[in-house]
Amino acid sequence: QVQLVESGGGLVQAGGSLRLSCVASGRGVRSYTMGWFRQAPGKEREFVTAIMWSGTSTLYADSVKGRFTISRDNAKNTVYLQMNSLKPEDTAVYYCAGRQLWTNIKYGNEYPYWGQGTQVTVSS
Repeated sequence: QVQLVESGGGLVQAGGSLRLSCVASGRGVRSYTMGWFRQAPGKEREFVTAIMWSGTSTLYADSVKGRFTISRDNAKNTVYLQMNSLKPEDTAVYYCAGRQLWTNIKYGNEYPYWGQGTQVTVSS
């Protein structure tokens, strides 16, 4: 059984930074592709970024490219999302997700494992 637990959300002013963490537990998690998704009130869940198990490949949504950075520490079974230059439109619940393959990584329904989410609120 794979479990994902996010932390690090909060309230920040526009232009500020936050770092989210996702701790994974369970068999084989170090070999998983890990992704971050977000869902704002009244909107559909959207892909933010993903990282291959080795950390050698990443992918970002255009809306966060150049501002957000995903990384992982497999020794700690932890994935990070560093968010800089935050904007009010980044306000959402952020979810960590995991899957075994590096395919169709933008599609949330391809991920079988999800965390409970952490709220990020950016004030203007």
